[in-house]
Amino acid sequence: MDLNGKRALVTGGAVRIGRAITEALQSAGVEVVIHYRNSEDEAKALSPFTVQADLQSMAECSALIEKAGPVDILVNNASIFTKDAMADGTPERVQREFNVNLFAPMELTRKFAAQTENGAVINLLDRRIRCHDSTCVPYSITKKGLEELTKLTAVEYAPNIRVNAVAPGPILPPPGSPAESARELAGNIPLENLPTPEQIAEAVLFLLKADSVTGQVIYVDGGQHLLGNGT
Repeated sequence: MDLNGKRALVTGGAVRIGRAITEALQSAGVEVVIHYRNSEDEAKALSPFTVQADLQSMAECSALIEKAGPVDILVNNASIFTKDAMADGTPERVQREFNVNLFAPMELTRKFAAQTENGAVINLLDRRIRCHDSTCVPYSITKKGLEELTKLTAVEYAPNIRVNAVAPGPILPPPGSPAESARELAGNIPLENLPTPEQIAEAVLFLLKADSVTGQVIYVDGGQHLLGNGT
């Protein structure tokens, strides 16, 4: 795909990894519509094209593509991360995580495919899809489900729409945590360096440009997914 002149919707595109993806797309000549829930100021500082929606609401999610207008690219970046073991996950908390992390990308992809003859979808996963982290059960299940959705939709929407995914490793500390805590919390990384948001964005650009690639997952995690639970 030649990115110059294309139009993209990036969910959660105003902050953190989403911001890096937005800026990389813009540098490649893409007009980016930034979805946000609360980060209105950050979104409007990055792009004149913004749309607000709470992805916990399936009604708001369903209307998001129409509000954004015709787009050639969909980046399902927005997510919720809750460190809930089985005993901690109340039905309400679990439902919220499933809505944002799995059901919203599913609905957005369906709506996206209905409005474009040719395009590309990128889903943001997590290196945890290759391990069994019992400290964040609902989150891990949603990301494993999104990996499977990536492959299923890659088959269903071929040849006109390609669907791929990027699985980041430890990138940034949780909001409100000191930056120096990121490396301490990251665990074992074979390449011994933290990936950066910009490197995630580079992987997104590669997948968008690679016209013969679909249904693939690129891990940008310093090799951490190779260790399974040994992190």
